[in-house]
Amino acid sequence: MKTHRTRNQDRILNLLKTLGRAASAQDIYVELRNQEQSVGLATVYRALEALKLEGVIQVRTLPSGESLYSSVQEDRHHLTCLQCGKSITINECPVHDLETELNHSYQFKIYYHTLEFFGLCTQCQMAQAIE
Repeated sequence: MKTHRTRNQDRILNLLKTLGRAASAQDIYVELRNQEQSVGLATVYRALEALKLEGVIQVRTLPSGESLYSSVQEDRHHLTCLQCGKSITINECPVHDLETELNHSYQFKIYYHTLEFFGLCTQCQMAQAIE
């Protein structure tokens, strides 16, 4: 079944592909305004939700509660420091085989997966040791 996207959904998806990085809804809103494309913040949120349900963008929620959106490319995994918020990308995927198995066993169409470990980075560990 072909999904019919709105012009705003297409703009946002193209923007995310062009940026090549995850961005918040606020960042997307500001970037569209900078490109002189008038779109309201509520419209940005609605478009992001529709694109997420279509499976063409992925969402990553930070410990602060902020959501970051990116186009679905390869699955990304992170080590995230709870103190400073620094996020380190992990290049390996330890759950790829599990994803394939779940897709087959449950006939569940998986768009993407995320894996995130939370803790303290080296700098924050050293800062705690000094205190």
